[in-house]
Amino acid sequence: MSDRQAKVDRFRALHSAAGAFIVANAWNGGSAKILEALGFPAIATTSAGLAFSLGRPDGANRVDRAETLANAREIVDAASLPVSADLENGFGDTPETCAETIEAAIAAGLVGGSIEDATGNPERPIYDFSYAVERVQAAAESAARRNFVLTARAENFLHGRPDLDDTIRRLQSFEKAGAEVLYAPGLPDLAAIETVCRSVSRPVNVVMGLKGTAYSVDQLAAAGVKRISVGGSFARAAFDGLRHAAMEVAGKGTFSYAQAIVGHAEMTDYMNGGGNGRKPAG
Repeated sequence: MSDRQAKVDRFRALHSAAGAFIVANAWNGGSAKILEALGFPAIATTSAGLAFSLGRPDGANRVDRAETLANAREIVDAASLPVSADLENGFGDTPETCAETIEAAIAAGLVGGSIEDATGNPERPIYDFSYAVERVQAAAESAARRNFVLTARAENFLHGRPDLDDTIRRLQSFEKAGAEVLYAPGLPDLAAIETVCRSVSRPVNVVMGLKGTAYSVDQLAAAGVKRISVGGSFARAAFDGLRHAAMEVAGKGTFSYAQAIVGHAEMTDYMNGGGNGRKPAG
């Protein structure tokens, strides 16, 4: 059995086990090593974290497929965990391009990835319903041939279309088209999350780490959620640490931030695949 095949099996098993699990979003190899050492069972990439690390805005089509998959390969090579990728809208409008992106993701060593129904065009932010389903179906057919866990995303709530009925209709159709995991980022509350989970048969991913959301793993599991991701929030937390340290130095001329941060020796241990004894209790 190939290494990728074994990781696919591990990733699928997480979706069929009892309760909910967290897939932690890494934005480079170093962050992936730390997340693995802290005990997370799987990793996902983050388009926002990658864009910010490259000095670019997120959601503006400023990071292409080659850059995204090179970043994914870096994360795959850094960690022994299954890695699933944020593949945005498949890096193109056509169903054929979505299928090609899945093939390229598999070649990068990924066990799964997501295709969203957001166009990247602010004048027409969401693909028409039937075309969105065609795109997911093409990606799902490619995923099924190559043993790849496809997540289909309905992006209404992130793009000014807070239509829960249409979101559910899309997710149900994405499920019928072959998606293994379903995802509607930005749902407004726990009741909406529970409604989505009751409306479909496949595992549902929910993103945490957005402002205004503070549900626990136990609350989300009780609502029917199977997989919890954190999107770009870990990356933003890291950049926030940089911002606060730099603001102290630039504004006060002091360096007290250095007293509370991870040490060089500990970081070296993480990069060497260590970190034993640092996993959080529970």
